[in-house]
Amino acid sequence: MSTPAFRRIVRRETHSPRTVAMIIAVVILILALVYIGVEIMLHLLAQPALLVGPEAAFAWIAALPSAQPSWAVVAGGIVLAVIGLVFVFLAVAPGRLPKHQMAWTDRAVVVDNGVIASSLAQHLSDETGIARDNISVGVSHRRVDVTVTPGPGVPLDAERVRELAESEMATYQLTPSVKTRVHTLRRQESELS
Repeated sequence: MSTPAFRRIVRRETHSPRTVAMIIAVVILILALVYIGVEIMLHLLAQPALLVGPEAAFAWIAALPSAQPSWAVVAGGIVLAVIGLVFVFLAVAPGRLPKHQMAWTDRAVVVDNGVIASSLAQHLSDETGIARDNISVGVSHRRVDVTVTPGPGVPLDAERVRELAESEMATYQLTPSVKTRVHTLRRQESELS
């Protein structure tokens, strides 16, 4: 059951809206407009400007084409270009929430990455006999990182742990699929005392 409504619901649950970026853009625009309004009001009341009065600002802007570009103009242009690129990136790039879609018959099941990590760590602990506290799992959008820290003298077959992790992740049938990496850390005797 992969209807458009089903796909739309899953996408809404796994992708973040751009509300924060929009709020920041609107607040910056409002602050700029308030500042311009304050400067205009101070000019109309014959009071000194806070930073730059409207006449001085217009004169500076009018003199820009004929003047040599100064470091302030170049720096201002670079800052505006970077801000513009950030907003274009936020508008185009999909925001991802730390969640995956899990196949479960014909239902939409969206699972948090923390739940996936905890479940995998518990499974690895049960299968290998290593204490749950010595297994750390991190799940990102495309990768699962498993870090196993067995006690001194405890044998560990990293390849078996990787196979166990991959087989367990295969049973979850996550969308998008993830790759598994296993790291082994050994505690030093000096850390234990």
